[in-house]
Amino acid sequence: MIISSQFDGGNIECLDASDPANVQLHIRKDNESDFFQWFYFRAANVMDLDCRYVIANAGAAAYTGGWQDYRAVASYDREFWFRVDTSFDGDKLVIEHNSSEDQVYFAYFAPYSMERHADLIAFAQTSEHCQALTLGETLDGQAMDCLRFGEPAAGRKVIWFVARQHPGETMAEWWMEGMINRLVDHSDPVVTEMLKKAVIYLVPNMNPDGSRRGHLRTNAVGSNLNREWDKASADKSPEVLCVQEMIRQTGLDFGLDVHGDETLPYNFIAGTEGIPGWNADRQQQLDSYKQTLARLNPDFQTEHGYPANRPGNANLSYCSNSLAQEHGALMMTLEMPFKDASDTPDNLQGWSPERCAKLAHSCLDALHLSWDQVT
Repeated sequence: MIISSQFDGGNIECLDASDPANVQLHIRKDNESDFFQWFYFRAANVMDLDCRYVIANAGAAAYTGGWQDYRAVASYDREFWFRVDTSFDGDKLVIEHNSSEDQVYFAYFAPYSMERHADLIAFAQTSEHCQALTLGETLDGQAMDCLRFGEPAAGRKVIWFVARQHPGETMAEWWMEGMINRLVDHSDPVVTEMLKKAVIYLVPNMNPDGSRRGHLRTNAVGSNLNREWDKASADKSPEVLCVQEMIRQTGLDFGLDVHGDETLPYNFIAGTEGIPGWNADRQQQLDSYKQTLARLNPDFQTEHGYPANRPGNANLSYCSNSLAQEHGALMMTLEMPFKDASDTPDNLQGWSPERCAKLAHSCLDALHLSWDQVT
């Protein structure tokens, strides 16, 4: 047996693979940070073996509640990801699997590589609706990609979707892929109508360095980007700085910051109730959008989520709070689960890339249907 993770987004340290029934593993910490939870590795020469992979330091991970009722994902082709038997005893996470192939990949959630990201940007820019923009560079020298759908014009609203500030939350970029595939469809009447009245900007991956390095939550120097929106800097968070500057140039009328939640087995939206500029009109906008989305897609719900911040108690270092306050717009955080969506479970895949894409489609439909209420 050979355990490896020296590939785009990989993360694992193999301590001992001499016994397939007791493979000892550790997750590496994010660089210059104590965060860790994301794992992604390959096991080779394992066909027909009853293997037991023990992540020995799981009990010290960033969000141990994320291991409760959790099942890891596996794949033979790195396209279709299925759930496998997983248990957590409060200390160790144990993945058990008998592979039908010589090689099998395991991950915390279906990975979204920087190579796939590059393919997505290249594909999108060939659409007549789309222009690919490069807003700057990361600390590792990767491009900060932005896509613009539609043409800026007087009277057109400005929509922003940003995703994957936390690189281990790969479901956020699967959501982006679904949204982009929808926006490039010239025959889609909702897209046609939306682009008559709005220009849509998307940053599919806010954290390329953390994504390539196999981080859970931070960039190349250990910065949590979703705590940098009140102090973005070229040396600590150039990713936020360049996107923030672009939004200031374009303005903002509506936006979503797309994430994943380790612990809660639900899709939900967190609003910006605690910002100084919150009022009854903004509450109505938030409620309208969430209710419309819930009617459109049973995978989304409004009962479970984060408690709303008390008035004046919002942390303005968060993306959604910062942008909502600065631009006076409805800006929300969309959260998706690492586990399954417990109200609409899928025993084979759990929450999956395919369902992320469907939810993205529904998010666009909800914006179309609630347009007059939320912009």
